[in-house]
Amino acid sequence: MKQPAFADKLKTLQARYEEFVTRPNPVDKGWYNGVFDRYEHPILTADHVPLEWRFDLNPVSNPHLLERQGVNAALNSGAIEHNGATLLCVRLEGYDRKSFFAIAESANGVDNFRFWDEPVDLPETDNPDTNVYDMRLVKHEDGWIYGTFCTERKDTSVPAHDTSTATAQCGIVRTHDFKHWERLHDLKSPSSQQRNVVLHPEFVNGKYALYTRPQDGFFDTGKGAGIGWGLSDSMEKAVIAEEVIIEPRKYHTIKEMKNGQGPAPLKTPKGWLHMAHGVRNTAAGFRYVLYLFLSDLKTPSKIIASPGGYFLAPWAKERVGDVSNVVFTNGWVLRSDGSVFIYYASSDTRMHVATSTLDKLLDYVLHTPEDLLTTRGSLETRLALIRKNRSLKG
Repeated sequence: MKQPAFADKLKTLQARYEEFVTRPNPVDKGWYNGVFDRYEHPILTADHVPLEWRFDLNPVSNPHLLERQGVNAALNSGAIEHNGATLLCVRLEGYDRKSFFAIAESANGVDNFRFWDEPVDLPETDNPDTNVYDMRLVKHEDGWIYGTFCTERKDTSVPAHDTSTATAQCGIVRTHDFKHWERLHDLKSPSSQQRNVVLHPEFVNGKYALYTRPQDGFFDTGKGAGIGWGLSDSMEKAVIAEEVIIEPRKYHTIKEMKNGQGPAPLKTPKGWLHMAHGVRNTAAGFRYVLYLFLSDLKTPSKIIASPGGYFLAPWAKERVGDVSNVVFTNGWVLRSDGSVFIYYASSDTRMHVATSTLDKLLDYVLHTPEDLLTTRGSLETRLALIRKNRSLKG
């Protein structure tokens, strides 16, 4: 069977790509909870990655136009507003399981995301990263934009033949333009391993404040784990001497197995608004959901409001992917008009956006009942709502 000419196949691929990345992304009218809007399409997938990042476009070296370096997933993006546009620092995972970062930009934040010309040219430390992922972007009051991410390496304390163990630490970079990145020393803390480390946007008592997720092992969160808090004198050589848990795991809740800070909190008139992920175990494996809480403006480590249950969970097609039944966030954007764009990944495969407003989110976090941790407590909370509504009928 005669194959189409190289130029014809490439033209078809390019047309298909343009049609895909420029499609509108309307609000999903099949979803409603009054708190946030979902959208019909993912905002980023592996198919959004430019053709020249995946294919050798030289007909001499690749006459059959084969995909040479495939991309498996686009997920877990840091987010920031910069020069009037929304930038996402996307985790792209290749077919080889290695992740790297790339900047995608959109004018409206809900569709037409395009990757910049090249991925982030991330410098290494003296101890090379085996893998990097899940960067949080924070514009700090010191004038720098920092990225904190997980750097994974093989655990050298076990025999070489043991390929099942790894170490996770917090890598740190900073930039002004998202093109030139300065790699700083990895965070040092009392915990043997760290994940989900997020920099607070402002100084606290003259120090850099960080939200942490201490672990005893790569997968094992250990005793008393949860969202931690610590202070460092510097970010060039960040060291947390004392780490305290401010948002612990709790039995038989959405965060009984794990929880971790999502993006950096948003400063609001009512307090610092946080989004986190919570993990529980099921017969089908871990289930990741997102939840909100509020901390004190003057003392960000003090939680003042904690709604019960999840805020956002996998829904419809979001439930299916490489690691099913998972949503994860490490980026959101608060715009000057009070709108909030929440960027989340589903099932470790693709990126989505949900939109709300600061007023709605504060209403949600301040007036949603907390989890009373027992069936009776939950029942009484629901009965109170039902009877309140029945009383409206006279």
